[in-house]
Amino acid sequence: MAKAVISKKKGAEKKEVKVSSILITQPRPETERSPYFDLAKKYDIKLDFHAFIRVEGLSGKDFRKQRVDISEYTAIIFTSRYAIDHFFRICEEMKLKVSQDMKYFCITEAAALYLQKFILYRKRKVFFSADGSSAGLMEVIGKHKNEKYILPTSDSAKNEIAQYLIKHNIKFAEVTLYKMASNDIASVMQMSYDMIVFFSPFSVQTLFEHNPEFTQNGTVIGAFGPTTSKAVEDSGLRLDVKAPAPNAPSMVSALEMFLAKIKK
Repeated sequence: MAKAVISKKKGAEKKEVKVSSILITQPRPETERSPYFDLAKKYDIKLDFHAFIRVEGLSGKDFRKQRVDISEYTAIIFTSRYAIDHFFRICEEMKLKVSQDMKYFCITEAAALYLQKFILYRKRKVFFSADGSSAGLMEVIGKHKNEKYILPTSDSAKNEIAQYLIKHNIKFAEVTLYKMASNDIASVMQMSYDMIVFFSPFSVQTLFEHNPEFTQNGTVIGAFGPTTSKAVEDSGLRLDVKAPAPNAPSMVSALEMFLAKIKK
């Protein structure tokens, strides 16, 4: 069991926090070789998985209604792996060929590398935020203002990237490729966890849909990705573990650093 002494916001009195169980708000890995299980064994942690949300892709028919011709655009902005998956799914479904000259702008280096599933990475122009933040991505986009961008989103995303593009008069089309739906989390939330880890703003939203009066108390909160981190903090929760970070590109590595530190 790992223990920590952390502070609440605004100078509150320090309180010891014990971490012996963690809820990962994603589906359980398909293979037992997942580094999550190595982490659980190393630190004697109970690790449970329960997806708070599910992603439902729009059909090619629904995409056509948005009247966006991909061939007319020179660049695409990816803020999540969901966007990458569903963009190429739609292209395959509609038999659309993406130009080899298409430029790709990604929120993180990990997302950029994920493109290798779909494109010959070394032969494409791929850019990403240096620090994994929306601000970093906007800085990169700002150096390529003459491109004509596609911005894939979910059906309910509040996208600050779109606001940036509008503000700087950069040509773009925002297209919906998928939608988020909340899963039933009643059963898992009946259990008590020392830590909850979120991977999407919508997962945070699902938590408060289930329990609008949810209070953090001593629960440790982790978040992956800048938009998820922002959603956690905007909801009034204290964010204890954040990834990606300079020394922790993945959530597993961020948890490893956190647990190693508090075990001392």
